[in-house]
Amino acid sequence: MAPTLISDQRVRLVQRRTVVLLSAAQIFGGIGTGATVSIGSILAVELSGSSAWAGAVATVMTLGAALAALPLASLADRRGRRIGQVAGLSVALAGTVLMVLAVVSGLFILLVLGAAGIGVGTAASLQARFAAVDLADPEHRGRALSAVVWAVTVGAVAGPNLIQPGTVVGQALGLPPVAGPFVIAAAGLLLANVLLFAGLRPDPLLLARELALQQAGTGAAATPQQTPAASGGGGTGARTNGQANRVGGSLVRGLRAIRGSRTALLAVAAVVGAHAVMVGVMSMTPLHLQELVEGPGASHAGHAASGDVLVIIGFTISLHIAGMFALSPVMGWLTDRAGRAQTIMIGFTLLITAVAVAGFGQASTGAVAAGLVLLGLGWSAATVSGSTLLAESVGQDARVVVQGVSDMLMGAAGAVGGAVSGLVLSWIGYLGLNLLGGVVGAAVLAAAFVTVAAGRRGSAPA
Repeated sequence: MAPTLISDQRVRLVQRRTVVLLSAAQIFGGIGTGATVSIGSILAVELSGSSAWAGAVATVMTLGAALAALPLASLADRRGRRIGQVAGLSVALAGTVLMVLAVVSGLFILLVLGAAGIGVGTAASLQARFAAVDLADPEHRGRALSAVVWAVTVGAVAGPNLIQPGTVVGQALGLPPVAGPFVIAAAGLLLANVLLFAGLRPDPLLLARELALQQAGTGAAATPQQTPAASGGGGTGARTNGQANRVGGSLVRGLRAIRGSRTALLAVAAVVGAHAVMVGVMSMTPLHLQELVEGPGASHAGHAASGDVLVIIGFTISLHIAGMFALSPVMGWLTDRAGRAQTIMIGFTLLITAVAVAGFGQASTGAVAAGLVLLGLGWSAATVSGSTLLAESVGQDARVVVQGVSDMLMGAAGAVGGAVSGLVLSWIGYLGLNLLGGVVGAAVLAAAFVTVAAGRRGSAPA
């Protein structure tokens, strides 16, 4: 029986539906992360009885996302994007339930486990951007990826504003008021799961693999269920493909594939470097602003910041988040028009400018705010372009695992950046912290220049 050929029209229709579904799921699923970030530190202090645990929720969420990235990518590699996304968001849904139980029972350990579960959901949300480009045309990959990244903005903004309506929900259900935001977050995650489980058919990754086999002239032997095992593209046989499946989530396999591609190395360096710089500077900016406004030693004096300082900090961080996500469609357009590596260079130029403005302007709240906006814009440009470049820099057989390795390293860089930045701040101050970020940015920018120059030499006629 002759195989059914996949038409270009069908691919375009599936791609459009995939981007819409992923974006909607990001909106509903991101509420849980926003709610946890906004009140997690308060709950950690309240349930543990010590301010020393104030950062536990954020730290556990970050580590949860980093540790879950590779297993989720391995699952998607074997079963498709739909199963990988639903699995990650289902764990996040369980995490919000644990958050509610932690508030009701007063058990700190449940709060920590809930934060870890929500961190797994964050990993799934990060990988959604790659699902958006499985079927995208090369000239539209940046825009497709950035549309899903942009959708995070809604959840990130909505989550912290759920405290008041969440209080009403909590009281209506007979729960402590502070549990209400997590009830709303659970409803959002449930809706996101239903949307993806029911709507993400056909699976974009499996369809992309089937399409690749069809274009290679071997589509007659493939079905969507078989393509994960058959995606090696080298015709190495069932035994080799079975081995590839068993080690599909292997860190070694992913690192080997990255090492074998110059552009993949640049892509990973871009997303990891940009995230480390962004988190390192951003996480210490509130402390610097408090000390700047209230005087030296204020941030270590053991008292809460004044209302004026909180307004300044909140406004600055809001502008920073807007820089990270609000203009991501512009960064996607730029990635498609100017080029992947070129947009990476633009991103790191913005990052270097950002740390220079914030560092040398450290005595001015306005300069620090301007630096944080540029920091968000640089992160956005580097992450969108780097992720797009990564999606097309390795073969189909290793692509999903490589994406998981990239997200794992990105999460780890954020965790290390956040942890080390406090020590750096105490040693060499806010200017020194920014200059260190500039050194990292300059290294990646130089690597991008070298990669672009090597590509031009390689494409020059002999």
